[in-house]
Amino acid sequence: MVVEGWLERAAATHPARTAIETPQGNRSYTELLADARAGAAELAGRGAGPGDRVAIALPPGLAFVQALHACLLSGAVAVPIDLRLSAPERERIAAGVSVLIEEPLDTMASTPNGASNSGHDLDATAVVIYTSGTTSAPRPVELSYGNFLWSALGSAVALGLDPQERWLCALPLSHVGGLSILLRSAIYATTAVVHERFETESVLFALREQEITLVSLVATTLARLLSAGLDHPPSLRCALTGGGPVPPALLQRAYDAGVPVSQTYGLTESCSQATTTPLAAIGEDRRAAGTPLFCTRLRIAADGEIQIAGPTVAPASRDADGWLHTGDLGSIDAGRLCVTGRASDTIVSGGENVAPSEVEAVLEAHPGVLEAAVIGRPDPQWGEAITAIVVAQPDSQLHEELLRAYCAASLAAYKVPKQIVLAERPLPRTRSGKLLRRELV
Repeated sequence: MVVEGWLERAAATHPARTAIETPQGNRSYTELLADARAGAAELAGRGAGPGDRVAIALPPGLAFVQALHACLLSGAVAVPIDLRLSAPERERIAAGVSVLIEEPLDTMASTPNGASNSGHDLDATAVVIYTSGTTSAPRPVELSYGNFLWSALGSAVALGLDPQERWLCALPLSHVGGLSILLRSAIYATTAVVHERFETESVLFALREQEITLVSLVATTLARLLSAGLDHPPSLRCALTGGGPVPPALLQRAYDAGVPVSQTYGLTESCSQATTTPLAAIGEDRRAAGTPLFCTRLRIAADGEIQIAGPTVAPASRDADGWLHTGDLGSIDAGRLCVTGRASDTIVSGGENVAPSEVEAVLEAHPGVLEAAVIGRPDPQWGEAITAIVVAQPDSQLHEELLRAYCAASLAAYKVPKQIVLAERPLPRTRSGKLLRRELV
């Protein structure tokens, strides 16, 4: 099924409405469409056509948004790259793409015939997002136009839709949580307010003074805002909070400060939200991550695994039975999902997924390290703090800061251990040599 192009429709129905607002400037829907058409013309000139992959290695802002919509207009598949990754990590993601965008696209190019598609095929791939998941290597997830459209509809049913919506995004646009805000806003023809990164004072000012109606946060950033004095933000309808468990004490703090928090659970493979607490149910059950989105189905397998089905699930991520097997554990109480644990060893630190094996591999490459284990320990700021236990080679002169600097040379900053403990005994292992992480927590 082919539907009308989202950006073109928004520009036709609300030409003067602000589409994107950033600290560097704003674009109306008319202006953004013109920029995207110029960008699509440049991509065509560089050899990128329908179905070709285009990597976007730009910081969140106007240039990123233009490049994203240029891809959608031309039918190319957008591949956002997280600039916080190390150079080797970025190179692996960019391998095989037709075009790599590292500088802003032209905004003045003429649009040749065919540079803009007449609509979006809901079965076609729109975006490829890389997620490390539970392995050390980045893993691509292909999300279709249909995935994003159904996710936008489901989110609107759960949270309501204000025609004057202003959704603040201070999340990475290389992650589905941030990118979805841009695409939902285009589908709704509302305003996305984009910050390059989360800075407490900037977000606090926006919530107080810039008529923000929705904001997407993780537990860490919510806590920082409350500690900085966030109190009864005047226009905020909802702070959508996910990326990991939200401690009940933090939810109580938000409630006391007049900040309505909707807990959500989702994955890249489910195109962001899979369950969300509807506005009318906020505060009723602080253990739950909400109810399934409109047209999303949820079940708990016999082993406790959370499984998801429906039109928001990436087609290639569905198992043979048609369900997404998440690897997460949970239960359903009165229709609401309660996430009880993780079937994998993935650490969720500040809303970011970190594979322990990736960090361990870097540490064990140091000539002074005999073996290493990486775990997540409960932390009031990060949710889980990445902690490494390292056994040194005999007579080596290791210390924590040296190893942290060594990790920082190869890993994104959020993957670098917050603490490194030097152990004197060998790490606990099974007879087959597998690490017993549970004995280290």
